Amino acid sequence: MAEPARKLDVIDARPAFTQADADALNARFEGVETLEMLRTLFAEDLLGETAIVSSFGTESAVLLSLLARVNPDVPVVFVDTLKMFPETDAYRIELLDHLGMHNRRVITPDPEVLAKKDETGLRWSYDPDGCCAIRKVEPLARAKDGLDSWFSGRKAFQSQTRANLPRFEVEDGRLKVNPLGDWVKADLDAYFEEHHLPRHSLEAQGYLSIGCAPCTSVVKPGEDPRAGRWRGWDKVECGIHGEVITHPDEDPANEPAF
Repeated sequence: MAEPARKLDVIDARPAFTQADADALNARFEGVETLEMLRTLFAEDLLGETAIVSSFGTESAVLLSLLARVNPDVPVVFVDTLKMFPETDAYRIELLDHLGMHNRRVITPDPEVLAKKDETGLRWSYDPDGCCAIRKVEPLARAKDGLDSWFSGRKAFQSQTRANLPRFEVEDGRLKVNPLGDWVKADLDAYFEEHHLPRHSLEAQGYLSIGCAPCTSVVKPGEDPRAGRWRGWDKVECGIHGEVITHPDEDPANEPAF
């Protein structure tokens, strides 16, 4: 009698999520209130290994607060580019302490890459795309390694590049969740007031969208809230959300961006 065929070990290399999964989730949660959606996602374990990526900018407290109410143990990832305002790091600690979120991960650029690509620390001044690539995009890629999904605080109203932002999308096989995609500024302000959330100290000085210190300036009355980012450059995004940026492959040494 022939022996049964040996069962082969197979490595499942399929992505955790597909666009069909994102489409199904968008359909399921259409019109569902944000907090209820978040509670369901965690109650039904629909996200796999997940984390929230936060810039700790002027609006970051809202999403962090919502997640703290649902699952305060969710990992909070902060990409420290080593060019941040000191006020941002102080706000990060203050806000997470206030919300009782203690699972904190700080990711920094690879020092060998910095030594090779930005020895003077001034790459932001002549190649902001390349600077973002080595100080934001690559560190975040490392931070997302092992995650099935992650939360983003993007909102559709913030800029034209974020219009029609879905709640769920797929990027590199991971589910990206944008719980605040359809929130407007009035919604955010009302939430801040209702839940007594601390504000970023630079907001009162006119910094409405806060990134790295060298590339962030005060927003003038009537300007788009993100007008203070990369002022004077044909650039509106850092690239961590997969957006097309101006010239990410240009490098003074004709080498890859990272």
